[in-house]
Amino acid sequence: MRTSFDFSPLFRSSIGFDRVFDLLENASRVESVDHWPPYDIAKMGDDDYRITMAVAGFSQDELFITLEPNMLIVAGQKSAEDNGQYLHHGIAGRAFERRFELADHVKVGRASLDNGLLTVDLKREIPEEMKPRRIEITGPAAPRKAEAPTIEADKHAA
Repeated sequence: MRTSFDFSPLFRSSIGFDRVFDLLENASRVESVDHWPPYDIAKMGDDDYRITMAVAGFSQDELFITLEPNMLIVAGQKSAEDNGQYLHHGIAGRAFERRFELADHVKVGRASLDNGLLTVDLKREIPEEMKPRRIEITGPAAPRKAEAPTIEADKHAA
């Protein structure tokens, strides 16, 4: 069962949330679900995340990580197919592309491949100007004294 939400009433009272509404619309679309390669997304701290993908059989040269605005793309392409005769061929070596939607200010850290697991570290780095800051409250402003204008007269020598 597919439900469709109408976000148009929210457009009247919100500014700058277009991307959020687009994400919600995209999430509601039914797509063919591909569960390969399997992956985990873990929250390592308040602002630290880690994606771990099981990419057994792929070498570093066959994996590609691309960062686009608010999108992390992990792809794999086997370079050459082994033409041996298999009695059973159960290890998946097909090409893949997995996309991860990133929130604003999420930066990709390091990526490593160890024992068939590709690990990508992510960190949310909010710029200083966007972090909450405390505004100092001062007392009432002291009234300014009205200063009498000074008039300089020309001094004439007698």
